Amino acid sequence: MTSQAAPSAPSRGQTGLSQPLAERMRPQCLDDIVGQDHLLGPGAPLRSLLEAGSVPSMVLWGPPGVGKTTLARLIAQYTRARFVTLSAVLSGVKEIREAVVQAQTAAAALTPQATVLFIDEIHRFNKAQQDALLPYVEDGTLTLVGATTENPSFELNAALLSRVRVFVLRALSAEDVRKVLQRALIDAGHGCGLAADALPPHWLDRFAEAADGDARRGLVLLETAMELVRAQTRESGSGAEFRFDDAVLARLVGQGLRRFDKQGENFYDQISALHKSVRGSDPDAALYWLARMLDGGCDPHYIARRVLRMAVEDIGLADPRAQALCLDAWDTYQRLGSPEGELALAAAVVYLACAPKSNAVYTAYGAARRLVEGSGSLEVPMHLRNAPTRLMKDLGYGRGYRYDHDEEGAHAAGQQFLPDRLVGTELYHPVARGFEIRIAEKLAVLRQQRTSPRSGEEHT
Repeated sequence: MTSQAAPSAPSRGQTGLSQPLAERMRPQCLDDIVGQDHLLGPGAPLRSLLEAGSVPSMVLWGPPGVGKTTLARLIAQYTRARFVTLSAVLSGVKEIREAVVQAQTAAAALTPQATVLFIDEIHRFNKAQQDALLPYVEDGTLTLVGATTENPSFELNAALLSRVRVFVLRALSAEDVRKVLQRALIDAGHGCGLAADALPPHWLDRFAEAADGDARRGLVLLETAMELVRAQTRESGSGAEFRFDDAVLARLVGQGLRRFDKQGENFYDQISALHKSVRGSDPDAALYWLARMLDGGCDPHYIARRVLRMAVEDIGLADPRAQALCLDAWDTYQRLGSPEGELALAAAVVYLACAPKSNAVYTAYGAARRLVEGSGSLEVPMHLRNAPTRLMKDLGYGRGYRYDHDEEGAHAAGQQFLPDRLVGTELYHPVARGFEIRIAEKLAVLRQQRTSPRSGEEHT
């Protein structure tokens, strides 16, 4: 646990240029923070609270590198409060209690001082640890500022959520990251201290794009590039110039890392986007989200299973081939592996997106489940019961059943199959798309015949 009083004035880079560039360039006032105007712009809610010097306990939710920790520090500065920081990865109830004692001591001092308790990755606290915060957040002993990359509604318990405000920080645009890099490039005191044109403009652009919304990642790339410049200059002589070879740029940036968490909200958002793109008949968007998930390291077998679910749920009998094609794509991937097998998944996704859509079976099955849950254990009609013994036949089991293959058109028109109480119930309603058009025509005839009972002999 670390504790410090909020400085009376901003002081960046107190330990000198040995600090990483990302730490030296940490914003020291609200105007230094980029990309969060919805919270910190003139008249925005969080800025108004900070300028008034009074803020509620809160959770800052957003992706990495957008300024959550920095904003927590600034909250302490603007409210002139002590700043105590915990990591939910390393801390527990013991550390929370220590922080509370410190806060109570500071509040009772001759010169009382409020305490801001910053908990990084607060979503990693379990229920007991979260509950330990409740009384002290509620009575104002401390102002809690939690930071999380995960959806608080899933990761924090209801009791804690009811006592805090949730502020959503957005991923930075490439232009936002470029502003941060440009500022670091020319800052003589804490940045690189170089001329504005020290790097080719397209290098800065590439770093900003590769950062993928994470200012910290962009600054690490910039710092690495500057180290290369200095190293090559030393080796070549003080007067030598660094050669900005694009091959060096490619090695620096590499393939990049897109935001993707195999267990977090971003994962489920992306599979949701893939599913909805297929359902919405947009093959281009479906391919994009498929590529995003594979690029992020998602297990292709998981995607194959979800694609098969899409065929069953959203295509159904409008195109009976879709399910078989998805199974074939899954089998192909198992045989070929990556990257060739991914083409089979892509083909399945495109086919589903372009196929006629029907959720008629999905809806009908749901209705059948609800009907079963709400109608109790209805008796099987006597003519449908199995009669393997003489006693059962004597009791009337199977009596009156008509064997469809003995009837005209292999259909015993008018025969009842539902329990008496449910006669006339219709659950499946084919849509007027794809193969279900033909199913609907056939079903209309069958249902009409079912309402016109015919007598017949029991099949033996």
